[in-house]
Amino acid sequence: MRGRFLEAKTIDVEKLPWGQLAWHSRPAVTGAKSLVTIEVQIRQGGGHSFHKHPNQEEVIYVMAGRVEQWLDGEKKILGVGDSVFIPAGVVHATFNDFRDEAKVLAILGPCVGESGYECVDVFTEAPWNTLRSGK
Repeated sequence: MRGRFLEAKTIDVEKLPWGQLAWHSRPAVTGAKSLVTIEVQIRQGGGHSFHKHPNQEEVIYVMAGRVEQWLDGEKKILGVGDSVFIPAGVVHATFNDFRDEAKVLAILGPCVGESGYECVDVFTEAPWNTLRSGK
C-alpha cells in the first residue's frame, strides 16, 4: 500500500458517554500495521478510566485543554503540549475535571488484531477502583 489521505469528513467517529474517538489510522482504514492513531475528545467531567493495552505502547499528547493523567499509580495534570509515554501493559487513565473540553492524540503501536487496538478495562479492580475515591 502506498499510503492514504484522510479528509476530516471521512474520519470514523465513535461517540461515547464521556467523549468521542476519531480514528485517524487503524488497519481497516489505512492498512497500518504498526500505528493506531486516535483523536480523543473528553467532555468536562468525563474520562477514559483505568485500563491497559497488554501488547501496545502508547503516547498521549494533549492538544487542547487539560487532563488528569494517571500512569500506574502516579497522577499528573497535563496541559497543551504535554505528553505521556505508556509502556505496554501499564495501567493508565485520562480524566477531564476541568472547565473546558480536552482533546488528546493517542498513538499506539503495534497494531493488534483486526481493529488494531486492544483495551483491557481494570477500573473495577483494586487498587484502581479506589484511586479517585475523593472525586
